Amino acid sequence: MYFLIPIAFFGIIILFSAFFVVKQQTAVTVERFGKFHSIRNSGLHLKIPLVDRIAGRLSLKIQQLDVIVETKTLDDVFVKLKISVQYVVLKSKIYEAFYQLEYPHEQITSYVFDVVRAEVPKMKLDDVFVKKDDIAIAVKEELQDAMLDYGYDIIKTLVTDIDPDAQVKEAMNRINASEREKIAAQFEGDAARILIVEKAKAEAESKRLQGQGIADQRREIARGLEESVEVLNKVGINSQEASALIVVTQHYDTLQSIGEETNSNLILLPNSPQAGSDMLNNMVASFSASNQIGEAMKRQREEQDNGNAKKK
Repeated sequence: MYFLIPIAFFGIIILFSAFFVVKQQTAVTVERFGKFHSIRNSGLHLKIPLVDRIAGRLSLKIQQLDVIVETKTLDDVFVKLKISVQYVVLKSKIYEAFYQLEYPHEQITSYVFDVVRAEVPKMKLDDVFVKKDDIAIAVKEELQDAMLDYGYDIIKTLVTDIDPDAQVKEAMNRINASEREKIAAQFEGDAARILIVEKAKAEAESKRLQGQGIADQRREIARGLEESVEVLNKVGINSQEASALIVVTQHYDTLQSIGEETNSNLILLPNSPQAGSDMLNNMVASFSASNQIGEAMKRQREEQDNGNAKKK
């Protein structure tokens, strides 16, 4: 009786060990006496205790391997590239994937190093950034041909990071900053030039309008003076006296305007009570002398013309 208890317990353990579960997207390789027997997919399975054993499990999910490769470019710049390889085990080649490759990660890493160090030295540093997709395609093509026989399918390869030396990155940043400052200076210069041109155009237009206004003002003043002289002529005042009277009137109007302004800087000379009378007399005398001179010059010109006519 006492010997049966251990035997029963051992039998229960062996019975339970005959059953095993395979998870979804997983494949299990079963060996019998050390020799490949079968491949089991997801679900509940039975094996012969002490005869069959689970040799290993392979994930059928898409996996990713990140490889960092340091190499030199065509312009002698050392750069580190991070290559991400996405791969999956083919369901039809689980046997090859399990038995032919012991360390698939190392195999993939070796191919990535080989391809990257063959492609990048052909490019300059700037081209590495621009043509990173070409590097990824070259890595995928090489891995696809090599790993397909071992049961691995390469889904995609990506160049996820390009890291040059720190001094090189600093120099590139300085070049970029200098280029942007140059462009900014050009735009600022163009803006300043446009502002100067527009300001000059505005000033020219202002001067033109100001000149036109002054011309119109003087034209109206002349018209007003002409009308004033005509009115004075009608009351028996000749043109010379009328002009002198108008000037004197404007003189006193100016004095009145100066008196109304508290902060005026205009000084009009002379400014005595006798100044108006003297100015009027002087102007009348000037006009009379001017008329006499004009008449004398006219007579002299007529005599010269008559003398020339007689000679002919």
